[in-house]
Amino acid sequence: MGRPFIVLLTKLAINALALDVADQMFARIWFEDLPATIAAAVVLALVNTYLRPLLLALTLPVNILTLGLFTLLINAGLLKLVSGLIAGFHLEGFWTAVGAALVVSLISLLLNWFLNPPRVRVQVRRF
Repeated sequence: MGRPFIVLLTKLAINALALDVADQMFARIWFEDLPATIAAAVVLALVNTYLRPLLLALTLPVNILTLGLFTLLINAGLLKLVSGLIAGFHLEGFWTAVGAALVVSLISLLLNWFLNPPRVRVQVRRF
């Protein structure tokens, strides 16, 4: 197994964990079983890879006007789309989707940063 495969599995595990935390936080989100959670994480990763950049590009003017807050609505819509595609993943309500999108985004951001912190290069110059 190469490094890219390990990175892919790690990111899928982070997505699954973030979805599980959102499931625990909100009463109107639930998974029927573990395979539904894993399937939702895989489909969410695919949707975020292929569909999200297109939507962000198409809604760029609105996103600029709202100072990036429209991205949260896009993430909520994509999460709602994934819940419609996966039979064992249930998400009820728009505001629940917005809250879950916020939780999933924050957890993914923090865990990805923690597992791969930005590299800082310090350079000392003598005159």
